[in-house]
Amino acid sequence: ACDPTELRVLEQPVRDDRAEPRTTSMGRLFDAVASLLGLRHHITYEAQAAIELEHLAATAPEAGPELRFALRPDLSFDAAPVVRGLVNGLRHAVPRAALARGFHRAVTLLVADVSETVRRERGLSTVGLTGGVFQNDLLTRATDTELERRGFAVLTHRMVPPNDGGLALGQVAVAAHSIT
Repeated sequence: ACDPTELRVLEQPVRDDRAEPRTTSMGRLFDAVASLLGLRHHITYEAQAAIELEHLAATAPEAGPELRFALRPDLSFDAAPVVRGLVNGLRHAVPRAALARGFHRAVTLLVADVSETVRRERGLSTVGLTGGVFQNDLLTRATDTELERRGFAVLTHRMVPPNDGGLALGQVAVAAHSIT
């Protein structure tokens, strides 16, 4: 799906083991998985690929393959095991909807596993599901259910969006508080 220039950019990290692509945005991972599954390679609006991936996952008749991220001690994660699992699924003709569902489940388990680690290390048992990725209703419901099953109290957005709009409102609130 890449033109020659994009391919050259993508090949560099593959050739140099030290140059692994990093991001702090879960949305970029959803974009990559949507592209890998052949849903969308280019977007025309924010979260377009992620929305389409969610819709595809919602059509899966079953949970999908068991995929897991590798969680590092610093609570960052490696997506390579999930990507390998998706590629393996594509090679073995696993339905794309099942792969999309399996990816959503892997993200759910990642959030729950990180939450478990933080609870062990810091004694916290309340989790706030926030950020643009939690505009994804399928992911939010699954993560909320998994966290509650593990004994966490879960906070979700109701009046303020979980994406940049909510972030901007929070910044205004902090600024207003610091002025008074």
